Amino acid sequence: MSRNIPVRVRLALALAVIAACLAIYAVGALAAELNFPTLTGRVVDAAGLLTPDQRHALEAKLKAHEDRTSDQVVVATVPNLQGTTIEDYANRLFRAWKLGQAKTNNGVLLLVAPQERKVRIEVGYGLEGALTDAQSRTITASAITPRFKTGDWFGGLDAGVDGILAILSRDAQEWQRAPEKKDEQADPVQVAIFVILLLVVLAVAWRMGRLGNRAGRGGGIVILPGPGSGGWGGGFSDGGPSGGFDGGFSGGGGSSGGGGASDGW
Repeated sequence: MSRNIPVRVRLALALAVIAACLAIYAVGALAAELNFPTLTGRVVDAAGLLTPDQRHALEAKLKAHEDRTSDQVVVATVPNLQGTTIEDYANRLFRAWKLGQAKTNNGVLLLVAPQERKVRIEVGYGLEGALTDAQSRTITASAITPRFKTGDWFGGLDAGVDGILAILSRDAQEWQRAPEKKDEQADPVQVAIFVILLLVVLAVAWRMGRLGNRAGRGGGIVILPGPGSGGWGGGFSDGGPSGGFDGGFSGGGGSSGGGGASDGW
């Protein structure tokens, strides 16, 4: 039956399968580079800096603001940055958790890495006009890091949350949200992967085109290589959180392009 399928059709199907396999492998490899905590609520204290009462107090503020404005602000602490910068970690964590709403990208992430003594406010596309880089830097420098220097983790996070919510609430009252999503800046890693995949597909197409001319005369069948005994490395991840959510809380599908500010203490 395979001999009745035109060579061009078989070639196109083979290329599609190869491209899909390479894409799955690349996405899995990238996702495996960093291990993110599971998004379990509006406060994810993976570094263990807060007491349960302190965490609940922050969550109550964040929930009240989200119920009122739909802005999704999340606080996260992590034991360490796993060898990367806080800017890279925060942006990738924001995207993995998909904070904010898909249409408005109105999410904010307040991230703390105590081992590296770093803090960052990562702002979604839709809120960059409301919570600017300069305002984020003012919050980290004046409200958060002075308290962190004295070991007052809750005081710094509470003051930081208050600063963020105060700015966002004022903007929400004036309805000054960005009407359209900004064009996302190209991720250099993603661009490099795309170029590599394109070159591989072109090389395979050229090689299989030559083989296809011979197969057209002989009716040969194209055989695609399968995964090794260990399967395809890396697996597949959709970039979303890996576990369940406390009370049904989850990201709404928003994204960030690196807006915000970082600081240290």
